[in-house]
Amino acid sequence: MFHDRREAGRELANEVARLGLAEPIVLALPRGGVPVAAEVARTLKAPLDLVIVRKVGAPDNSELAVAAIVDGSPPDIVLNREIIEAYGLDDSELRLLVNRERPELERRRLTYRSGRQAKSVSGKTAILVDDGAATGTTMKVAIRALRRRSPREIVVALPVAPPDTIAELAREADRVICLRQPAHFRALGFHYQHFPQLTDDQVIAAVRDARQQKDLDEVAKKA
Repeated sequence: MFHDRREAGRELANEVARLGLAEPIVLALPRGGVPVAAEVARTLKAPLDLVIVRKVGAPDNSELAVAAIVDGSPPDIVLNREIIEAYGLDDSELRLLVNRERPELERRRLTYRSGRQAKSVSGKTAILVDDGAATGTTMKVAIRALRRRSPREIVVALPVAPPDTIAELAREADRVICLRQPAHFRALGFHYQHFPQLTDDQVIAAVRDARQQKDLDEVAKKA
């Protein structure tokens, strides 16, 4: 069991650092992935950015994703073809569902980025970080969206996830690092002693602190 997300991040950072990845950029899935990713970015002296994903729920089940929108310029829409076909959704119905979720994605983009553009991952090693994964659905969406942005490779880094989820993610990403893979996963919070819900303000502060640290590292490198 991890004490909290920062401890998990420090332990995860040590494993990622051993890989000696070229031109890394650390990408957090907010909210819970941000403090974990911040520790990875600090250890690697790499930039930290966010991958903001908004699920598009089925007409009568908001928890069942027919698609997802991933923040970008322009945003990426990743479709879940099996669910779309199961519901018999046509293009106009799907477009309506997607457009319904765009305002919340835009709100999160404006809140978390404060007008900054997402960092380019073209030619870089994209390290996707979350505080854990149960089904891995959101992480898979993020991987598929990033593939379209021409990274050198995609590395998924997680403190904890069940073995079957890791096997699925390994089919999507170039590499997967997971510190703990309990057979009886239960809920994510059971693997942390301290696992509070994070606020938007905490996410913003963590990203700001990481940027400031990266600036200090760049100054020290030039000195």
